[in-house]
Amino acid sequence: MPQPLDALAVRTWCSLALDALGREREEIDAINVYPVADGDTGTNLYLTVESAATAVEAVFAAYETGSAAPALADTVRAMAHGALIGARGNSGTILAQLLRGMAEVLGDSGGGAAGALRRAAESAHRAVAHPVEGTILSVASAAARAACGTAPGDDAAAVAAAYAAARRALEETPAQLDVLGRAGVVDAGGQGLVAVLGALAEAVSGEAPVRPAPRAHPDVATAAQGCAGGGPAFEVIYLLEAGDDAVARLRARLDALGDSLVVVGGDGLWNVHVHADDAGAAVEAGVEAGRPYRIRITHFAAAGHPEPRERIQRAVVAVVPGEGLAGLCAEAGATTVLARPGEPPASGELVEAIRRAHAREVVLLPNDTELRHTAAAAAEQARNEGVRVALIPTRSAVQGIAALAVHEPGRRFDEDVVAMTSAAGATRYGELAVAERQSFTSAGVCQAGDVLGLIEGDVAVIGADLATTAETVLDRMLSAGGELVTLVLPRTPRRSWASGWRRMCARATWRWTR
Repeated sequence: MPQPLDALAVRTWCSLALDALGREREEIDAINVYPVADGDTGTNLYLTVESAATAVEAVFAAYETGSAAPALADTVRAMAHGALIGARGNSGTILAQLLRGMAEVLGDSGGGAAGALRRAAESAHRAVAHPVEGTILSVASAAARAACGTAPGDDAAAVAAAYAAARRALEETPAQLDVLGRAGVVDAGGQGLVAVLGALAEAVSGEAPVRPAPRAHPDVATAAQGCAGGGPAFEVIYLLEAGDDAVARLRARLDALGDSLVVVGGDGLWNVHVHADDAGAAVEAGVEAGRPYRIRITHFAAAGHPEPRERIQRAVVAVVPGEGLAGLCAEAGATTVLARPGEPPASGELVEAIRRAHAREVVLLPNDTELRHTAAAAAEQARNEGVRVALIPTRSAVQGIAALAVHEPGRRFDEDVVAMTSAAGATRYGELAVAERQSFTSAGVCQAGDVLGLIEGDVAVIGADLATTAETVLDRMLSAGGELVTLVLPRTPRRSWASGWRRMCARATWRWTR
């Protein structure tokens, strides 16, 4: 039976959309020929929706069991924000703006599905520097027109009409865009949007819509032959903190540097996507506009054609909490995933890294207790794709380093995993942090500004001085035995911390590495 378009429906929608894109990801990747035949549109859309779904789940997790569900406005804003910060690729960035447009109506003005879909299509068109017919934008516009033709206030009818119109519009894309017609495929981004709208229709109606059967399509290499050659060499994506005026100037500058320009967001936070030959200039433009971060630069294959490469036998994928550790692990041959403070990687990012490693066998090092379930989900998905994956439950970066230090690709897989697991398990770890506020800990009550010494994740020491607290932590850890201490220092520590580390290391007799 029809369900109200409330917070629970949005939560269900995100979950169903993630499932739908998971089923269709490979098919969507395979027909990705526009604007660049890089075979990743399905993956990018999946990662974008996964970020949105994770943000929605965080809102629900804030409510205790038995209490009322969160407000619709809070839920759709979280969905839009999650999609914005997790958007990948051209289509993923546009989808993030579509979700933001819907959130503006559903959350701010309390409008229905028809108005939300109309706002979504309009805002997505404005976000793209040069809109092209026969793409995800055409599918979004057709869905919005159909929804607005239904009776006011009937969300179920509006969404059903939007889904049906989107399916028809998708079939028309090869006639609207020459590159699609030559390749014999529909638009990949448009097919992804149809999957998302189908999930919305199911969430609102309570019934799964009739979905089209998987279509026959060429593989990526064949489809790429229908794609126009040339084009910029790099895809540049970053989040940007900047004001509206600065972003307007940024759009003009990036438009002159390359193509496929999409800038989405608002309220001081933006997601910038552009294809350009001069990736450095694209990033510098962001620096001039505000503060760019989470910068991702991808080099397209020559002439826009993916180049198949032979799979290696074994690889290691490691989650690392900083650029310095990422460089260290990369030098040791690992494929790395950066975990930024407050932004743990989603399972889709780990799966993407496993694919990027391009190996028959992969050892996965999450290096964080909180990532154990995420890493397990990623390992299971990779196994379903034919990759042999071993998950070593490392709880810290130094345990991952210890495992990586004994990794030998020439060994049998099981033997290598046993050796890496043993090395990680034999490595005890500690860390220092500064208390942000008064709180109770396993070592007693701490005050804001206290230095906390943690051993195996639990607070063991509360001190006032960095060097003294660090020595106490190390003395306690070494009391149980040990032969090597590895210190992982911030790349750019605060002045007081840097002097503290120097004083400690000058007095210490432990062997250490920086």
